[in-house]
Amino acid sequence: MIAMNKEPVTIIGAGIVGICCALSLAKRGVPVRLIDRDQPGQGTSFGNAGVISPWSIIPMALPGLWKKIPSLLLSRDRPLSVSPEFWPQMISWGSKLLLNSNEESVRKTADTMSYLCGPSIELFREHLMGTGHENLIVDSYYVHVFRDANKVSLDNLDYRIRLEKGGDLELITDNELRRFEPALSPKYKAAVIIKGQARTLSPGKLSEVLVEKAKSLGVEVINLDVSSIRKQADGWEIEGNGSHLTSSRVILAAGVWSKKLLEPLGVKVPLATERGYHIEISDPQVELNNSIMDMEAKIVASTMMNGLRLAGAAEFAHPDKPADQSREGLLTTQAKTMFPDLNVGKTNFWMGRRPSFPDSLPMLGEIEGQKDFYAAFGHSHFGLMMAPKTGEVLADILTGKKPDFDMKAFSLRRFKMTNGAST
Repeated sequence: MIAMNKEPVTIIGAGIVGICCALSLAKRGVPVRLIDRDQPGQGTSFGNAGVISPWSIIPMALPGLWKKIPSLLLSRDRPLSVSPEFWPQMISWGSKLLLNSNEESVRKTADTMSYLCGPSIELFREHLMGTGHENLIVDSYYVHVFRDANKVSLDNLDYRIRLEKGGDLELITDNELRRFEPALSPKYKAAVIIKGQARTLSPGKLSEVLVEKAKSLGVEVINLDVSSIRKQADGWEIEGNGSHLTSSRVILAAGVWSKKLLEPLGVKVPLATERGYHIEISDPQVELNNSIMDMEAKIVASTMMNGLRLAGAAEFAHPDKPADQSREGLLTTQAKTMFPDLNVGKTNFWMGRRPSFPDSLPMLGEIEGQKDFYAAFGHSHFGLMMAPKTGEVLADILTGKKPDFDMKAFSLRRFKMTNGAST
Protein backbone atom coordinates (compact mmCIF):
# COMPACT_ATOMS: atom_id res chain seq x y z
CA MET A 1 0.00 0.00 0.00
CA ILE A 2 1.08 3.59 -0.63
CA ALA A 3 0.58 4.38 3.04
CA MET A 4 3.43 1.98 3.99
CA ASN A 5 5.99 3.91 1.91
CA LYS A 6 8.24 5.43 4.58
CA GLU A 7 10.59 7.27 2.24
CA PRO A 8 10.34 11.05 2.69
CA VAL A 9 7.90 12.96 0.54
CA THR A 10 9.65 16.08 -0.79
CA ILE A 11 7.58 19.25 -0.95
CA ILE A 12 9.01 22.00 -3.16
CA GLY A 13 7.73 25.33 -1.89
CA ALA A 14 7.22 26.31 1.75
CA GLY A 15 4.46 28.88 1.44
CA ILE A 16 1.31 28.31 3.45
CA VAL A 17 0.16 25.60 0.99
CA GLY A 18 3.41 23.64 1.26
CA ILE A 19 3.44 24.05 5.04
CA CYS A 20 -0.10 22.70 5.34
CA CYS A 21 0.76 19.76 3.07
CA ALA A 22 3.75 18.99 5.31
CA LEU A 23 1.64 19.16 8.49
CA SER A 24 -1.12 16.92 7.13
CA LEU A 25 1.37 14.32 5.94
CA ALA A 26 3.41 14.41 9.15
CA LYS A 27 0.28 13.95 11.25
CA ARG A 28 -0.31 10.73 9.29
CA GLY A 29 3.19 9.52 10.10
CA VAL A 30 4.68 10.22 6.65
CA PRO A 31 8.29 11.51 6.63
CA VAL A 32 8.52 14.90 4.89
CA ARG A 33 11.20 17.21 3.52
CA LEU A 34 10.08 20.81 2.96
CA ILE A 35 12.21 22.83 0.54
CA ASP A 36 12.27 26.55 -0.14
CA ARG A 37 14.85 29.10 -1.27
CA ASP A 38 13.60 31.57 1.37
CA GLN A 39 12.34 31.37 4.93
CA PRO A 40 9.13 29.28 5.03
CA GLY A 41 5.94 31.28 4.74
CA GLN A 42 7.67 34.61 4.26
CA GLY A 43 7.03 35.04 0.53
CA THR A 44 3.59 35.50 -1.01
CA SER A 45 1.95 33.90 2.03
CA PHE A 46 3.38 36.65 4.25
CA GLY A 47 1.63 39.53 2.51
CA ASN A 48 -2.03 38.60 2.20
CA ALA A 49 -4.91 40.43 3.87
CA GLY A 50 -5.30 37.76 6.55
CA VAL A 51 -8.90 36.85 5.73
CA ILE A 52 -9.84 33.23 6.46
CA SER A 53 -13.19 32.92 4.79
CA PRO A 54 -15.24 29.76 4.29
CA TRP A 55 -17.50 31.94 2.12
CA SER A 56 -14.83 33.21 -0.29
CA ILE A 57 -16.20 30.79 -2.84
CA ILE A 58 -16.84 33.13 -5.76
CA PRO A 59 -14.36 33.03 -8.67
CA MET A 60 -12.79 36.18 -10.05
CA ALA A 61 -14.75 35.97 -13.32
CA LEU A 62 -18.44 36.82 -13.00
CA PRO A 63 -21.02 37.43 -15.75
CA GLY A 64 -20.47 40.81 -17.38
CA LEU A 65 -16.78 41.00 -16.44
CA TRP A 66 -15.77 41.86 -19.99
CA LYS A 67 -17.76 45.11 -19.75
CA LYS A 68 -15.89 46.14 -16.61
CA ILE A 69 -12.34 45.51 -17.82
CA PRO A 70 -11.77 49.05 -19.26
CA SER A 71 -12.82 50.71 -16.00
CA LEU A 72 -10.75 48.27 -13.95
CA LEU A 73 -7.70 49.19 -16.05
CA LEU A 74 -8.30 52.93 -16.26
CA SER A 75 -9.91 53.98 -12.98
CA ARG A 76 -7.96 56.05 -10.47
CA ASP A 77 -7.90 53.09 -8.05
CA ARG A 78 -6.12 50.89 -10.66
CA PRO A 79 -7.42 47.58 -9.31
CA LEU A 80 -6.17 45.91 -12.51
CA SER A 81 -3.00 46.53 -14.49
CA VAL A 82 -1.09 44.62 -17.14
CA SER A 83 2.57 45.17 -17.95
CA PRO A 84 3.20 45.72 -21.69
CA GLU A 85 5.39 42.63 -22.04
CA PHE A 86 2.68 40.49 -20.43
CA TRP A 87 -0.09 41.27 -22.91
CA PRO A 88 0.60 38.34 -25.30
CA GLN A 89 0.19 35.88 -22.44
CA MET A 90 -2.69 37.89 -21.02
CA ILE A 91 -4.75 37.60 -24.20
CA SER A 92 -4.67 33.79 -24.06
CA TRP A 93 -5.13 33.64 -20.28
CA GLY A 94 -7.85 36.30 -20.30
CA SER A 95 -9.79 34.46 -22.99
CA LYS A 96 -9.93 31.39 -20.75
CA LEU A 97 -10.97 33.63 -17.85
CA LEU A 98 -13.91 35.05 -19.81
CA LEU A 99 -14.98 31.57 -20.93
CA ASN A 100 -15.51 30.79 -17.24
CA SER A 101 -17.58 33.93 -16.54
CA ASN A 102 -21.05 32.57 -17.34
CA GLU A 103 -23.42 31.73 -14.48
CA GLU A 104 -23.24 27.97 -15.01
CA SER A 105 -19.44 27.99 -14.77
CA VAL A 106 -19.49 30.34 -11.77
CA ARG A 107 -21.86 28.05 -9.87
CA LYS A 108 -19.81 24.97 -10.69
CA THR A 109 -16.59 26.67 -9.62
CA ALA A 110 -18.23 27.94 -6.42
CA ASP A 111 -19.07 24.33 -5.50
CA THR A 112 -15.42 23.38 -5.90
CA MET A 113 -14.12 26.44 -4.05
CA SER A 114 -16.54 25.68 -1.21
CA TYR A 115 -14.95 22.24 -0.85
CA LEU A 116 -11.52 23.81 -0.31
CA CYS A 117 -12.47 26.97 1.62
CA GLY A 118 -15.31 25.60 3.74
CA PRO A 119 -13.25 23.90 6.49
CA SER A 120 -10.45 26.50 6.57
CA ILE A 121 -11.12 27.92 10.04
CA GLU A 122 -11.49 24.61 11.84
CA LEU A 123 -8.46 23.09 10.10
CA PHE A 124 -6.22 26.05 10.92
CA ARG A 125 -7.35 25.88 14.53
CA GLU A 126 -6.52 22.17 14.60
CA HIS A 127 -3.04 22.93 13.26
CA LEU A 128 -2.52 25.65 15.89
CA MET A 129 -3.70 23.48 18.76
CA GLY A 130 -0.99 23.02 21.36
CA THR A 131 1.36 25.64 19.90
CA GLY A 132 0.55 28.34 22.45
CA HIS A 133 -0.37 30.65 19.56
CA GLU A 134 -4.01 29.71 19.14
CA ASN A 135 -4.90 33.40 19.39
CA LEU A 136 -3.33 34.07 15.97
CA ILE A 137 -6.77 33.37 14.50
CA VAL A 138 -9.78 35.37 15.73
CA ASP A 139 -13.45 35.28 14.81
CA SER A 140 -14.38 38.07 12.44
CA TYR A 141 -16.84 39.22 9.81
CA TYR A 142 -15.92 40.06 6.23
CA VAL A 143 -17.45 43.46 5.42
CA HIS A 144 -17.90 44.39 1.75
CA VAL A 145 -18.39 48.16 1.57
CA PHE A 146 -19.88 50.18 -1.29
CA ARG A 147 -19.74 53.89 -2.10
CA ASP A 148 -22.95 53.63 -4.13
CA ALA A 149 -25.79 51.84 -2.32
CA ASN A 150 -27.51 51.22 -5.66
CA LYS A 151 -24.74 48.86 -6.71
CA VAL A 152 -25.38 46.27 -4.01
CA SER A 153 -28.16 43.77 -3.44
CA LEU A 154 -28.26 40.38 -1.79
CA ASP A 155 -29.79 39.24 -5.07
CA ASN A 156 -26.45 39.83 -6.84
CA LEU A 157 -25.18 36.48 -8.11
CA ASP A 158 -22.17 36.30 -5.79
CA TYR A 159 -24.22 36.94 -2.66
CA ARG A 160 -27.12 34.81 -3.86
CA ILE A 161 -24.83 31.80 -4.26
CA ARG A 162 -23.50 32.24 -0.73
CA LEU A 163 -27.04 32.49 0.66
CA GLU A 164 -28.16 29.41 -1.25
CA LYS A 165 -25.28 27.47 0.29
CA GLY A 166 -26.22 28.52 3.82
CA GLY A 167 -24.16 31.66 4.29
CA ASP A 168 -25.25 34.21 6.87
CA LEU A 169 -25.24 37.60 5.13
CA GLU A 170 -26.73 40.95 6.08
CA LEU A 171 -27.14 44.15 4.06
CA ILE A 172 -26.77 47.34 6.11
CA THR A 173 -26.94 51.04 5.26
CA ASP A 174 -24.58 53.91 5.97
CA ASN A 175 -25.69 54.83 9.52
CA GLU A 176 -25.64 51.21 10.66
CA LEU A 177 -22.28 50.78 8.95
CA ARG A 178 -20.71 53.64 10.91
CA ARG A 179 -21.87 52.10 14.19
CA PHE A 180 -20.47 48.78 13.05
CA GLU A 181 -17.07 50.16 11.97
CA PRO A 182 -16.66 53.68 13.44
CA ALA A 183 -13.37 54.39 11.66
CA LEU A 184 -14.90 53.99 8.20
CA SER A 185 -15.44 57.05 5.99
CA PRO A 186 -18.99 58.36 5.50
CA LYS A 187 -18.33 58.04 1.75
CA TYR A 188 -19.44 54.42 2.08
CA LYS A 189 -23.22 54.15 1.88
CA ALA A 190 -23.89 50.42 2.25
CA ALA A 191 -22.23 47.14 3.13
CA VAL A 192 -22.78 43.41 3.00
CA ILE A 193 -21.66 41.68 6.18
CA ILE A 194 -20.56 38.09 5.61
CA LYS A 195 -20.64 36.32 8.95
CA GLY A 196 -18.97 33.10 10.10
CA GLN A 197 -15.48 34.25 9.12
CA ALA A 198 -12.10 34.55 10.81
CA ARG A 199 -8.83 36.36 10.24
CA THR A 200 -5.25 35.89 11.26
CA LEU A 201 -3.53 38.67 13.16
CA SER A 202 -0.26 37.92 11.35
CA PRO A 203 0.04 35.72 8.24
CA GLY A 204 3.83 35.65 8.59
CA LYS A 205 3.72 34.63 12.24
CA LEU A 206 1.08 32.01 11.48
CA SER A 207 3.46 30.40 8.97
CA GLU A 208 6.36 30.53 11.43
CA VAL A 209 4.33 28.82 14.14
CA LEU A 210 3.04 26.10 11.81
CA VAL A 211 6.54 25.41 10.49
CA GLU A 212 7.78 24.95 14.06
CA LYS A 213 4.94 22.52 14.69
CA ALA A 214 5.83 20.65 11.51
CA LYS A 215 9.44 20.37 12.70
CA SER A 216 8.23 18.99 16.02
CA LEU A 217 6.47 16.27 14.03
CA GLY A 218 9.71 15.38 12.25
CA VAL A 219 9.50 17.50 9.09
CA GLU A 220 12.94 18.41 7.73
CA VAL A 221 13.19 21.98 6.40
CA ILE A 222 15.83 22.53 3.72
CA ASN A 223 16.99 25.84 2.26
CA LEU A 224 17.45 25.23 -1.48
CA ASP A 225 16.73 27.25 -4.61
CA VAL A 226 15.39 24.49 -6.86
CA SER A 227 16.40 24.98 -10.50
CA SER A 228 15.31 21.68 -12.04
CA ILE A 229 13.38 18.49 -11.42
CA ARG A 230 14.22 15.40 -13.48
CA LYS A 231 12.64 11.98 -13.69
CA GLN A 232 14.94 9.09 -12.75
CA ALA A 233 14.39 5.36 -12.99
CA ASP A 234 13.60 5.10 -9.29
CA GLY A 235 12.06 8.48 -8.57
CA TRP A 236 12.89 12.17 -8.98
CA GLU A 237 16.12 14.16 -8.89
CA ILE A 238 15.92 17.70 -7.55
CA GLU A 239 18.75 20.11 -8.30
CA GLY A 240 19.54 23.55 -6.92
CA ASN A 241 22.53 25.58 -5.75
CA GLY A 242 24.83 22.84 -7.02
CA SER A 243 23.16 20.27 -4.75
CA HIS A 244 21.23 17.18 -5.73
CA LEU A 245 18.44 15.44 -3.83
CA THR A 246 16.45 12.38 -4.80
CA SER A 247 12.91 11.54 -3.79
CA SER A 248 10.45 8.81 -4.65
CA ARG A 249 7.52 11.23 -4.35
CA VAL A 250 7.39 14.99 -4.91
CA ILE A 251 4.74 17.64 -4.29
CA LEU A 252 5.19 20.82 -6.30
CA ALA A 253 3.87 23.77 -4.27
CA ALA A 254 6.16 26.47 -5.65
CA GLY A 255 3.50 29.01 -6.59
CA VAL A 256 4.25 31.03 -9.73
CA TRP A 257 7.61 29.29 -10.10
CA SER A 258 5.88 25.92 -10.58
CA LYS A 259 5.26 26.77 -14.22
CA LYS A 260 8.96 27.14 -15.05
CA LEU A 261 9.87 23.92 -13.22
CA LEU A 262 7.25 21.96 -15.16
CA GLU A 263 8.12 23.15 -18.66
CA PRO A 264 11.25 20.94 -19.10
CA LEU A 265 9.01 17.96 -18.33
CA GLY A 266 6.75 18.90 -21.23
CA VAL A 267 3.96 20.08 -18.96
CA LYS A 268 2.55 23.49 -19.91
CA VAL A 269 0.06 25.18 -17.63
CA PRO A 270 -1.98 28.39 -18.12
CA LEU A 271 -0.62 29.90 -14.91
CA ALA A 272 -0.26 33.67 -14.67
CA THR A 273 1.69 35.79 -12.22
CA GLU A 274 -0.84 38.08 -10.61
CA ARG A 275 1.11 40.42 -8.37
CA GLY A 276 -0.43 42.04 -5.32
CA TYR A 277 0.69 44.83 -2.98
CA HIS A 278 0.19 45.93 0.58
CA ILE A 279 1.12 48.66 2.98
CA GLU A 280 1.22 48.04 6.70
CA ILE A 281 0.82 51.10 8.90
CA SER A 282 2.57 50.57 12.23
CA ASP A 283 0.90 53.37 14.22
CA PRO A 284 -2.52 53.76 12.57
CA GLN A 285 -4.36 55.23 15.57
CA VAL A 286 -7.53 53.51 14.34
CA GLU A 287 -8.59 49.92 14.87
CA LEU A 288 -10.96 47.79 12.81
CA ASN A 289 -13.33 45.24 14.27
CA ASN A 290 -13.39 43.13 11.11
CA SER A 291 -11.78 42.76 7.69
CA ILE A 292 -13.17 45.36 5.29
CA MET A 293 -13.11 45.24 1.49
CA ASP A 294 -13.71 48.31 -0.68
CA MET A 295 -15.60 46.67 -3.52
CA GLU A 296 -14.78 49.45 -5.99
CA ALA A 297 -11.04 49.70 -5.35
CA LYS A 298 -10.73 45.92 -4.66
CA ILE A 299 -8.61 46.46 -1.55
CA VAL A 300 -8.91 44.82 1.87
CA ALA A 301 -8.07 46.39 5.24
CA SER A 302 -7.43 44.46 8.45
CA THR A 303 -5.99 45.30 11.85
CA MET A 304 -3.02 43.04 12.58
CA MET A 305 -0.43 42.54 15.30
CA ASN A 306 1.93 45.08 13.75
CA GLY A 307 -0.61 47.66 12.64
CA LEU A 308 -3.25 48.14 9.97
CA ARG A 309 -2.68 46.38 6.65
CA LEU A 310 -4.23 47.46 3.35
CA ALA A 311 -3.79 44.88 0.59
CA GLY A 312 -4.96 44.56 -2.99
CA ALA A 313 -4.34 45.11 -6.71
CA ALA A 314 -4.10 42.61 -9.52
CA GLU A 315 -0.99 43.38 -11.55
CA PHE A 316 -0.15 40.92 -14.31
CA ALA A 317 3.59 41.02 -14.93
CA HIS A 318 6.74 38.91 -14.97
CA PRO A 319 7.40 37.61 -11.44
CA ASP A 320 10.89 39.11 -11.32
CA LYS A 321 9.95 42.56 -12.57
CA PRO A 322 10.66 45.24 -9.92
CA ALA A 323 7.72 46.38 -7.83
CA ASP A 324 5.73 49.37 -9.06
CA GLN A 325 6.74 51.92 -6.42
CA SER A 326 3.81 54.20 -7.29
CA ARG A 327 1.56 51.62 -5.65
CA GLU A 328 2.75 52.70 -2.21
CA GLY A 329 1.39 56.22 -2.68
CA LEU A 330 -1.82 54.89 -4.22
CA LEU A 331 -2.43 52.49 -1.33
CA THR A 332 -1.73 55.24 1.17
CA THR A 333 -4.28 57.49 -0.55
CA GLN A 334 -6.80 54.65 -0.61
CA ALA A 335 -6.21 53.99 3.09
CA LYS A 336 -6.95 57.62 3.94
CA THR A 337 -10.06 57.49 1.75
CA MET A 338 -11.34 54.50 3.71
CA PHE A 339 -10.32 55.79 7.14
CA PRO A 340 -10.03 59.61 7.34
CA ASP A 341 -8.56 59.60 10.87
CA LEU A 342 -5.81 57.16 9.93
CA ASN A 343 -2.24 58.13 10.81
CA VAL A 344 -0.10 57.10 7.82
CA GLY A 345 3.23 58.36 9.17
CA LYS A 346 4.90 54.93 9.42
CA THR A 347 4.28 52.48 6.58
CA ASN A 348 5.96 49.37 5.20
CA PHE A 349 5.50 48.57 1.50
CA TRP A 350 5.39 45.02 0.09
CA MET A 351 4.77 43.16 -3.18
CA GLY A 352 3.99 39.47 -3.70
CA ARG A 353 3.14 37.09 -6.55
CA ARG A 354 -0.10 35.15 -6.73
CA PRO A 355 -0.12 32.01 -8.93
CA SER A 356 -3.42 32.27 -10.82
CA PHE A 357 -5.29 29.96 -13.15
CA PRO A 358 -8.12 31.46 -15.25
CA ASP A 359 -10.86 29.68 -13.29
CA SER A 360 -9.64 30.66 -9.78
CA LEU A 361 -8.99 26.99 -8.91
CA PRO A 362 -5.63 25.40 -8.13
CA MET A 363 -4.07 22.36 -9.74
CA LEU A 364 -4.06 19.45 -7.28
CA GLY A 365 -3.17 15.79 -7.44
CA GLU A 366 -0.86 13.60 -9.47
CA ILE A 367 0.24 15.27 -12.69
CA GLU A 368 -0.80 13.22 -15.68
CA GLY A 369 2.11 11.30 -17.20
CA GLN A 370 4.38 12.10 -14.24
CA LYS A 371 4.13 9.21 -11.80
CA ASP A 372 4.58 10.12 -8.13
CA PHE A 373 4.78 13.83 -8.98
CA TYR A 374 1.92 15.86 -7.49
CA ALA A 375 0.63 19.40 -7.99
CA ALA A 376 -0.44 21.76 -5.18
CA PHE A 377 -0.23 25.23 -6.70
CA GLY A 378 -2.28 27.93 -8.41
CA HIS A 379 -4.48 29.12 -5.52
CA SER A 380 -4.59 32.73 -6.80
CA HIS A 381 -6.33 35.07 -4.29
CA PHE A 382 -7.45 32.20 -2.08
CA GLY A 383 -4.23 30.52 -0.95
CA LEU A 384 -4.58 31.20 2.77
CA MET A 385 -8.10 29.82 3.05
CA MET A 386 -7.58 26.92 0.63
CA ALA A 387 -4.24 25.81 2.11
CA PRO A 388 -5.33 23.56 5.01
CA LYS A 389 -7.83 21.55 2.95
CA THR A 390 -5.27 21.31 0.13
CA GLY A 391 -2.91 19.72 2.65
CA GLU A 392 -5.56 17.23 3.69
CA VAL A 393 -6.34 16.32 0.07
CA LEU A 394 -2.68 15.73 -0.83
CA ALA A 395 -2.10 13.74 2.35
CA ASP A 396 -5.11 11.55 1.54
CA ILE A 397 -3.86 10.90 -1.98
CA LEU A 398 -0.32 10.05 -0.87
CA THR A 399 -1.51 7.68 1.86
CA GLY A 400 -3.84 5.78 -0.43
CA LYS A 401 -7.13 7.29 0.74
CA LYS A 402 -9.54 8.36 -1.97
CA PRO A 403 -10.39 12.08 -1.73
CA ASP A 404 -14.03 12.88 -0.97
CA PHE A 405 -14.37 15.02 -4.11
CA ASP A 406 -14.04 14.57 -7.86
CA MET A 407 -10.41 15.52 -8.48
CA LYS A 408 -11.08 16.20 -12.17
CA ALA A 409 -11.99 19.72 -11.09
CA PHE A 410 -8.31 20.30 -10.23
CA SER A 411 -6.77 18.48 -13.19
CA LEU A 412 -4.87 20.15 -16.00
CA ARG A 413 -7.37 18.51 -18.35
CA ARG A 414 -10.01 21.05 -17.34
CA PHE A 415 -8.26 23.48 -19.69
CA LYS A 416 -8.48 20.93 -22.54
CA MET A 417 -4.72 20.71 -22.68
CA THR A 418 -2.30 17.84 -22.98
CA ASN A 419 1.28 17.71 -21.85
CA GLY A 420 3.17 20.09 -24.04
CA ALA A 421 0.36 21.49 -26.16
CA SER A 422 -3.08 23.02 -26.14
CA THR A 423 -5.84 20.98 -27.76
